Amino acid sequence: MSQQGYVTAPPYSQSQPRVGGFSAGFGPPNSSLHYGHYGDPNSSHAAAPQPGMSKSTVTLGSSAPLGPLPPGTHQVSQNNFQSGPSAAGQQPHRFQSPLPPNNTGPSYPPGSHQSQPASPNTVSTSCTTLANQLNSMQINSYGPGAIQSSHTSSGHPASFQGPQQLPLTQHQMTLQPGPQIPPPANNFSGLCAQSSLPSMSRQDGMPGSGLPNPNLQQLPGQTPGPGYHPQQANYGLQMAGSQLSYPGAFPGGPAQLSGPPQKKLDPDSIPSPIQVIENDKASRGGQMYATNTRGQVPPLVTTDCLIQDQGHASPRYIRCTTYCFPSSSDMAKQARIPLAAVIQPFAIVPQNETPLYVVNHGETGPIRCNRCKAYMCPFMQFIEGGRRYQCGFCNCINEVPPFFFQHLDHIGRRVDHYERPELSLGSYEYVATLDYCRNNKPPNPPAYIFMIDVSYRNINSGLVKLICDELKTLLDKLPSLLDQIPEMFADTNESETIFAPVIQAGMEALKAAECAGKLFIFHSSLPTAEAPGKLRNRDDKKLLSTDKEKTLFQPQVNSYESLARDCVANGCCVNLFLFPNQYVDIASLGLVTMYTGGTLYKYNNFQLNSDSPQFLTDLRRDIEKKTGFDAIMRVRTSTGFRATDFFGAMYMNNTTDVEMAAVDCDKAVTVEFKHDDKLNEDSGALIQCAVLYTSVSGQRRLRIHNIGLNCSTQLADVYKTCETDALINFFAKSAFKAILSQPLKVVREILVSQTAHMLACYRKNCASPSTASQLILPDAMKVLPVYMNCLLKSTVLTGRPEIPTDERAYHRQLVMSMGVADTQLFFYPQLLPIHNLDLKSDTVPAAVRCSEERLSEGGAFILANGLSMFLWLGVSTPPELIQGLFNVPSFAHISTEATLLPDLANPYSKKIKSIVEHIQNQKPYTMKLMIVKQREQPEMLFRQFLVEDKSIHGGASYVDFLCCVHKEICQLLN
Repeated sequence: MSQQGYVTAPPYSQSQPRVGGFSAGFGPPNSSLHYGHYGDPNSSHAAAPQPGMSKSTVTLGSSAPLGPLPPGTHQVSQNNFQSGPSAAGQQPHRFQSPLPPNNTGPSYPPGSHQSQPASPNTVSTSCTTLANQLNSMQINSYGPGAIQSSHTSSGHPASFQGPQQLPLTQHQMTLQPGPQIPPPANNFSGLCAQSSLPSMSRQDGMPGSGLPNPNLQQLPGQTPGPGYHPQQANYGLQMAGSQLSYPGAFPGGPAQLSGPPQKKLDPDSIPSPIQVIENDKASRGGQMYATNTRGQVPPLVTTDCLIQDQGHASPRYIRCTTYCFPSSSDMAKQARIPLAAVIQPFAIVPQNETPLYVVNHGETGPIRCNRCKAYMCPFMQFIEGGRRYQCGFCNCINEVPPFFFQHLDHIGRRVDHYERPELSLGSYEYVATLDYCRNNKPPNPPAYIFMIDVSYRNINSGLVKLICDELKTLLDKLPSLLDQIPEMFADTNESETIFAPVIQAGMEALKAAECAGKLFIFHSSLPTAEAPGKLRNRDDKKLLSTDKEKTLFQPQVNSYESLARDCVANGCCVNLFLFPNQYVDIASLGLVTMYTGGTLYKYNNFQLNSDSPQFLTDLRRDIEKKTGFDAIMRVRTSTGFRATDFFGAMYMNNTTDVEMAAVDCDKAVTVEFKHDDKLNEDSGALIQCAVLYTSVSGQRRLRIHNIGLNCSTQLADVYKTCETDALINFFAKSAFKAILSQPLKVVREILVSQTAHMLACYRKNCASPSTASQLILPDAMKVLPVYMNCLLKSTVLTGRPEIPTDERAYHRQLVMSMGVADTQLFFYPQLLPIHNLDLKSDTVPAAVRCSEERLSEGGAFILANGLSMFLWLGVSTPPELIQGLFNVPSFAHISTEATLLPDLANPYSKKIKSIVEHIQNQKPYTMKLMIVKQREQPEMLFRQFLVEDKSIHGGASYVDFLCCVHKEICQLLN
């Protein structure tokens, strides 16, 4: 699906010919492991017209408002970095290994899509929004018993600086050497045996040059640093010594370690994510963050601050894995740090921040570089008195159009610099001309179509009536139709359903109306009826931990991929609300949703009384989301590097255009970059993201985001500007993409290897000399191990029979479209103590580490990860808190059946309900509250979210994983 104005970029910005393919960034440079693209881009299952459909149409006047469409429904939190003190004054953080300096540790084993009439089980109702008005209405009947109703409706200067000299900060942790108890020979439940945990103490140290260290070897292609002798090393290849292996779910413990028992490692002595978050809040929270400096590291995503656009895009829109790129590909291969940006183009902007300005050049349209087609932005340099400008991306000299000419001041800047958003701001919008529209015609306003599964179970459970009642509140003036639907199918005995033809019918309706739009599909079961897209139950637990496990994440039939491609080509986004009580094959049903930029919601074993609030809130929020329709995104870069791989809820028909039938405020696309030449430290690395889309009012627009990064020949500069939260977002998406084509065991091993390589490279090239028993972590990445362990323990990467296949496929799909703030909370949940609240304060209590050790019998805690929320109550929770929250006298009287806290007029109730509401409002999905009492059965589910502890599914504890990463680093350095 091409649009005029998007032309082929020059060779330096072209990616390799694969669709959303996996890069070779995982694994060693010469590794044979590779991640192929998913699906066959050459497959061509065309959608045929639907035969046998009768159609009757009634047109009624209607002007029912849909309710206000606010600019957004939740705030996207902010940014991620903590700069430390100067290198000279920093006290590094060191681990001392339980291994002798020359011991490499134990050895680990290696471990034609044809449409058919809609069945009587499908009812679709549709509406569109144009200025929140419905102008006309049609009721269409497709086939026997299927009904479709359709509504149609018509600042400040940006300064560009060279590489920032941020202070180099590192953490060194010392693991006291000593012998250990031999663990069981086949311990697959953790990375290291619990009995082998050493004690830990902090030691002083400082980064910088020092005496030669025989344990530090020179990496290939790396210039020897001061104080280091060049040595041969096999770094970057598979080591012949001890290697981590993942039999089953996670690495096995060492086979034999000799000696007496060792003291257990103190968890308080290892890096704490909570401490990092709180330190950043203390230093940068509540302040203004101005984007006027190239390559500066923004606040963490968990820090609330005011962002002012002064020439570079807000971190709400773009976050990077590092804000200083290595100057050469050799440096990049050496460090193994992914060079990526997480782009959330429609992120919500708080009310106290300036919304995007809209630039309208009339029929002339946006000004673009003649060579690379980059849009006018602050990176363009005006020359020759303002008559020409040099493109910051390709260095091409362009003529300035006469209407855009302006004189330059004494420093060579246009005198209207501050008056034009495209010259002074990092983010802005252009009104697109007809050249950017389909068939050179202005687009019609997008439409919303609601399609309801009216099978026996949904009628009997009351779900159909609930949906119809809710739609009546959203659409004030629908005829009697929504009241009649539950009655029309009240006596149905039909239990089989269809799915693909429902999407096909909705897409054809939008196509006939010549408009883009969304389908809201409410579905509950595996589509087993004889129709295109029929599925069988293929949930086979025997495939777990085998090479065929990856097939569980792939679509069962090819028709869903071809259907998704047709939907994208016609601007049809599919939102899917699932209400399953058994396996429904989300890997197949959710494919169209993911490819079209839609959202997947799932409500297991839906109960009308307890689950309705969650579902209805999700539905209302989705309808009100700020959304761009029929969108195409192109990422351009300056010379020397290019975008190579893309991850997200989108479709790619070529190597450069990211196509999305719709993109809303919660969707993010993660883009990986690779070098194709050396980067210049003076000019830096420039990125421009352009999104062509149709607004909800039917206007074609271009949304532009620009960001400039630094470049350096020093690895230390790359490490100290890393953002761990963005790194985890990249690693999660790339790994979740990889499991479509690689065994889970291989993907997990690559993640561990990647972690060890990044940290080993830092120690070798950036840290002060130290003994091999010390684990040294860069300050900006000191919580990378705990986050990486959380990723490894996620349900997607844990192949255990007790974890439903649909749950794994569901989580995989959600993460693929998440922004940095959402993945941060998803992998490391927030655990808030609420038993010692300051009832007079409006602040949310500080979180504690996600570990059972932080719980107490006399405490009460709220845990949230963006999808689930728990209220955990200790057996000795204060009676006054119990009374205030539940209006019952004691712990024994608390009912765990409730999913909402009662509305009570007391300080405890008001305060805690406000905390819950605050957490809910910042996340895309409504979290159903589960009340958990200590020492009762549901507590097992709650404990799965205490991610620093050993998982009941076999995942290692944070301490165990840290020890094993250290062993892996020691092997690389030796």
